[in-house]
Amino acid sequence: MKLRQLNKRLRDQAVVTAAILSLVGAGAARADGSDDLFGSGVNDQRTTSPIKHVIVIIGENRTFDHVFATYVPPRDQTVDNLLSRGIVNKDGTPGPNYLDAAQNSAMDTDVYRINPGYKMPYTSSTLQTPGTSYAPQACYTDVNTAALDGPGCMASLTLAEQADYGLRPQDLSLLTTGATGLPGSSPDTRIQNATSLPPGPYPLVTQQGASLYNTYGGSPVHRFYQMWQQLDCDAANGTRRNPSGCQADLFAWVEQTVSSGANGGPPKPLKEGDIALGFYNVANGDAPYLTELARKYTLNDNYHQAVMGGTYANHMMIGYADALYYADRKGDPAVPNHVLIPGSNPPAYVNEIEDPDPQVGTNNWYKQDGYSGGSYTNCSNTHQPGVASIINYLNALEVPPNCAPGTYYLLNNYVPAFIGSGATDPINNGPFTLPPVIKQRHIGDELTKNQVSWAYFGERWNEFQTAPGLGANFGWLDPIAYLYCNICNPFLYSASVMTDPLARQQHLKDTTDLYDAIAAGNLPAVSFVKPSTFNDGHPASSKLSLFESFTHRIIDQVRSNPDLWNSTAILVTVDEGGGYYDSGYVQPVDFFGDGTRIPLLVVSKYSEGGRVSHEYSDHASIPKFIERNWKLSKLSPRSRDNLPNPVTAADNPYVPLNSPAIGDLFGNFSFP
Repeated sequence: MKLRQLNKRLRDQAVVTAAILSLVGAGAARADGSDDLFGSGVNDQRTTSPIKHVIVIIGENRTFDHVFATYVPPRDQTVDNLLSRGIVNKDGTPGPNYLDAAQNSAMDTDVYRINPGYKMPYTSSTLQTPGTSYAPQACYTDVNTAALDGPGCMASLTLAEQADYGLRPQDLSLLTTGATGLPGSSPDTRIQNATSLPPGPYPLVTQQGASLYNTYGGSPVHRFYQMWQQLDCDAANGTRRNPSGCQADLFAWVEQTVSSGANGGPPKPLKEGDIALGFYNVANGDAPYLTELARKYTLNDNYHQAVMGGTYANHMMIGYADALYYADRKGDPAVPNHVLIPGSNPPAYVNEIEDPDPQVGTNNWYKQDGYSGGSYTNCSNTHQPGVASIINYLNALEVPPNCAPGTYYLLNNYVPAFIGSGATDPINNGPFTLPPVIKQRHIGDELTKNQVSWAYFGERWNEFQTAPGLGANFGWLDPIAYLYCNICNPFLYSASVMTDPLARQQHLKDTTDLYDAIAAGNLPAVSFVKPSTFNDGHPASSKLSLFESFTHRIIDQVRSNPDLWNSTAILVTVDEGGGYYDSGYVQPVDFFGDGTRIPLLVVSKYSEGGRVSHEYSDHASIPKFIERNWKLSKLSPRSRDNLPNPVTAADNPYVPLNSPAIGDLFGNFSFP
């Protein structure tokens, strides 16, 4: 991630802290007088299953097919992937049903449509060569520079040891390999047949056929309105096996038209090219540790990112089971017009409303999509740009949009108002910052209320919590601190946590604290775990092999403690698909999603055997699991944890008959 991207991601906005403190009672003493390490755990053992500890490890940006396209399950199991559908062969070459995944071009020149018309098949001559995007050209010789730019590729093992503490020691060498060796944002000619790709999924191998698995690469677009278009959903195309009518045939077209955001500017050359169709080949040895986990434990092939788009919104769904909205100082929905244009006289405000309508004379180049104009949408109003196409589609399927009247929901990445110290940052006053979340409840609130211990373990928290805001002067920025993913932490947005010093101390931790807690056998009941930018597996800035090592270390440590292993479930997933293609069924749940399938591995004594679970679920299933296991209430009357568990037909376990419905993950276990 370049410095200009970091600036967008980490800006904090000044708000009135005193008003928040008066509402949430910052620093107030706990009713039970608790000063436990992770909060009062009086009811930790009060569970409906043998699971007394759940650890949720969240990586970045990989779809199910992108990782498990050629996975072959044990003999008595079935899996839904590119291989089983006959789209590709075991060696990654096109299979007999390859055209089922073929991509099309389209035309959208007047108003935004999720299912644009005038579609034409892509050919090898009309697809753009994949790009390297922001992947490192060479490994860095300075840790701080690597931290600022995002990619973790280090020029020596000594530098890798200085830069990282999240990997298994024997895997640190993974940080020293995989740079592209190509100019930045250039065609990725490492990929086999890069200049003449087929019109559908292709294996990520070199011109000589060697795997590109352990290398840095480009990063496809993964934003809200783009992903709706990528999936190309039309109720008229619905069938019994695919009632949503999503064709998933416009991934390449979205990359080659609007890509990662117009930012209100004129059309420009695009960087990514046809990178969204690339996949790894586990049948040839890619993703070896994730494959090992699938063979030993439970792999879910029907787990989805909960929101169309990217990092922020999907992490929030894990925490809140809902989308977050722009709020005033009391926490009530308000119109997002708080960003002054610098130097404007009289005062003028940035329009922070997303506008995916195409600019005049363009094919799908959005009028406003990006950090220069904002990402809020009032989806209760079909006159808002982009809204009508989605609402009309949902109405045709009789799926409620779940959009509160007059409420502006944030769709894409904005940073929280709080910095690590719990303060808001008056120096920064960055324009694109979500105000403090005051009235929307998260799963941590419910756990605390019921005296169940919990913590969010974010790698590099120890540096981040003492670092200043990004500020206007980059000279006082600690680059290492910003390896911490602030837009990933749902609780960093919350006034109930961030304005309470004791809550911050108990519930916001570093991964070093996780390792200590596992070793001491005093894990909280619920643990959320987020790797640093180096280790999260995000394309361009990380590698999936690094996320594997990060996960491997935690699972090995838990397994080495028999008492913990007997009572712990480890959920391994990613935040979202990163814009990569996936062939699986997508159920429309509300205006915000669901999105593509993503990997979910359930690692536990009670999930052994190499089973493939088909239970339809998404990120809101995680709080739903926690609520059922610890006998908690729902987070709000409108949150997704209220949706029923899916009921399916015997011959089609992937499609809920009682849609919209999401599972609570209990179907991934075999409890006595």
